[in-house]
Amino acid sequence: MAIIRIEGLSFKYNGAQEFALSNVDLEIERGGFVVVCGESGCGKSTLLKLLKKQLAPKGERPGKILYDGVEIQSLDERTAACDIGFVMQNPENQIVTDKVWHELAFGLESLGEGSGAIRRKVAEISGYFGINDWYRKRTDELSGGQKQLLNLASVMVMQPKVLILDEPTSQLDPIAASEFIATLKKLNSELGLTIILAEHRLEEVFPIADKVVVMNKAGVLLYDEPKKIGGLLREADPEHKMQFGLPTAVRVFKDLGGVDGGGKGECPLTVRDGREYLERNFTNGIKSLDGLNAAGKPPNNSRDAAGDSKTIPKNDAGREYAVEIGEAFFRYERSLPDVLDGLSLDIYDNEFLCILGANGAGKTTLLNVIGGVNRLYRGRLRIYGKKIKEYLGVSLYRHNVAYLPQNPQILFIKSDVEDDLKEVAKLLKLSKEETESKINAVCAELNIAHLLKKHPYDLSGGEQQKAALAKLLLLEPRLILLDEPTKGIDAYSKRVLAGILAGLKKNGKTVVTVTHDVEFAAEYADRCAMFFDGKIVSLDTPERFFSENNYYTTSASRMSRGFYDRAVTAAQIVELCRANRGA
Repeated sequence: MAIIRIEGLSFKYNGAQEFALSNVDLEIERGGFVVVCGESGCGKSTLLKLLKKQLAPKGERPGKILYDGVEIQSLDERTAACDIGFVMQNPENQIVTDKVWHELAFGLESLGEGSGAIRRKVAEISGYFGINDWYRKRTDELSGGQKQLLNLASVMVMQPKVLILDEPTSQLDPIAASEFIATLKKLNSELGLTIILAEHRLEEVFPIADKVVVMNKAGVLLYDEPKKIGGLLREADPEHKMQFGLPTAVRVFKDLGGVDGGGKGECPLTVRDGREYLERNFTNGIKSLDGLNAAGKPPNNSRDAAGDSKTIPKNDAGREYAVEIGEAFFRYERSLPDVLDGLSLDIYDNEFLCILGANGAGKTTLLNVIGGVNRLYRGRLRIYGKKIKEYLGVSLYRHNVAYLPQNPQILFIKSDVEDDLKEVAKLLKLSKEETESKINAVCAELNIAHLLKKHPYDLSGGEQQKAALAKLLLLEPRLILLDEPTKGIDAYSKRVLAGILAGLKKNGKTVVTVTHDVEFAAEYADRCAMFFDGKIVSLDTPERFFSENNYYTTSASRMSRGFYDRAVTAAQIVELCRANRGA
């Protein structure tokens, strides 16, 4: 029986010209686990917010949304607040109190529950979610994973019947994200909770979902079981952008034509299923990409998104450094522990380096130090051979270093993108002709000319990233620092971003990215570094870096490990399978 029924739903924001949703029909069964996916800006968040009365945006809304047969907007306030829970993308935006225990009790207090009932329910939920050890902590002391778990617990203490989550793992490291998703699976299977989850990271949610919704711009393209989605998507649109976002096992199966080459057979969803699929259908006489060379079959998949060969130097002797950090120490206050604790790192000129590590490890602090926002209290730091203190005034940010923070919105100060770009040109004291020329050039490079007249806050996550990057590129930096640039954007938009970064690298730029996105790093980075305990503890090419990690690695590496060597992307697995099929 359907707990939520959506009939002919369309929605247009106040003042907007186009509908954000158009003629959506869905039925969500009681106790189901439904994953909603689609490219950035397709309407996922709008759809989810319309299911929660208190969060529903203002605008024109023909059609029906029924909860247990009752129109959502007609639900009484208590039912709407308690029965339908909502967890947002950014953990910071949902926490309203300063202590963990108070956050857990806040919703119950707002409903007028008695103190005895509140104590009992909070104690029970703390035990269920394993919060006891940090129950009395301040909320601002929690890691990103703990904050998101607290948000989930604070919703679940209200005993909802439906739980809606809008990209809840987008700001979590891979380990914290896996733990969070495992908790959702437990809630669904043990409590029979109906879960509706919007996600871009599909590797771990596909296998546990009952149904998957694939959204096109403003509408629903597909709604079916996860194992059928890959084939149905290929039939509906072989070039659809969501092809890039499917789980590794699904993409490998699809690209290799299934079991018999005709697309038939049971589609694998998990790493284990994918591994069994490889072992049943392929040999491993050629075990690695290096083996392809030895067999006279040069690998053709080691390419960046711009289509040019990605050269990983075998010998780095004589290469110039963009950044040199040695025995670096930094802490925010004298009484606090060091965030950087004897860190050493050399970054080559004209490379793309990805820095990975757990939430709260200090990766952003490292970017702030390189970008001159924070200063070391001990150690050495050179940017292009010069001590950072030798860059006087704002000279560090003129043609040298540019920094895109995790939240690109903080860079926008005007009411449309074009005025924001003109503001940068004004700082550089460019003439009207120079301003127009440079803005046109950067807009062409990033393909954002159509965004110039839009308010930055009205853009999708991927569009905001590109608009913010445009501001930085007007400064003509040599070194570009990016903090979580793939957060909240779909797989195709990541591919587009990678193409942009490849173009920057081709023009001599150095790109340093802090990211939780192991798949993105494996696909596009020249080198990957692991940040842990205030230091860089591992630094190597993606193939070596991820193949030597057991937990902090890609699904492709887990799926092919021991069968193929150092295959850390779906494309590498596919290439080795094809080579072995023809061997």
